[in-house]
Amino acid sequence: MENQERFSPEESLSIIRNMIDKTKDTVADDSFYFLLWGWLVFGCCVSTFVMKVWLQFPYHYYVWFLMPVGGIVSWIYGSRQAKKQRIKSYVEESLDSLWIGVGFAFFALVLINMISGETWQKAFTYYILLYAIGTSVTGRILRFKPLLYGGLINFILAVVSIKYSYDYQLLIGALAILISYIIPGHLLRIRYHQKRKSHA
Repeated sequence: MENQERFSPEESLSIIRNMIDKTKDTVADDSFYFLLWGWLVFGCCVSTFVMKVWLQFPYHYYVWFLMPVGGIVSWIYGSRQAKKQRIKSYVEESLDSLWIGVGFAFFALVLINMISGETWQKAFTYYILLYAIGTSVTGRILRFKPLLYGGLINFILAVVSIKYSYDYQLLIGALAILISYIIPGHLLRIRYHQKRKSHA
């Protein structure tokens, strides 16, 4: 024990910062998830609104069957990435745990809505709340302000959305996804590529 290397507080903070920076680069490289789910959900929200409100198509909800497709694509991509990256930092594992928990919460809410039927009218209030939790915590951990602020704005949108019908909750949901997934996802990717160029 006496021979173990001791770190000063400054060295410990430097190690933590380096770990966060490394994780930020990994997440930026994997902004694929934010962009995949962001554009997928955004497209489904807008398409459902158009088909339901403007075209009055009775099977407008069929568009949401694309969600399992997104899950399959995510699984395939994640499996390939796991083969490339053998070791994960504690921060990365924490973020994985966070998003697995959020994913299970989404799945549970879908089942609740399917069983009860009535809660579909306010479903997006709770979905937006989950977007807010996932992205604000991720933004806080990575110290990436677009994710953090996007998540915080979603908390407000979740409260606002409760006053609107399902039709207009779809549009609020699309806005929430744009703010918390799509814009931060593109900014993460841009930042990652700029950093790679600067080190080239």
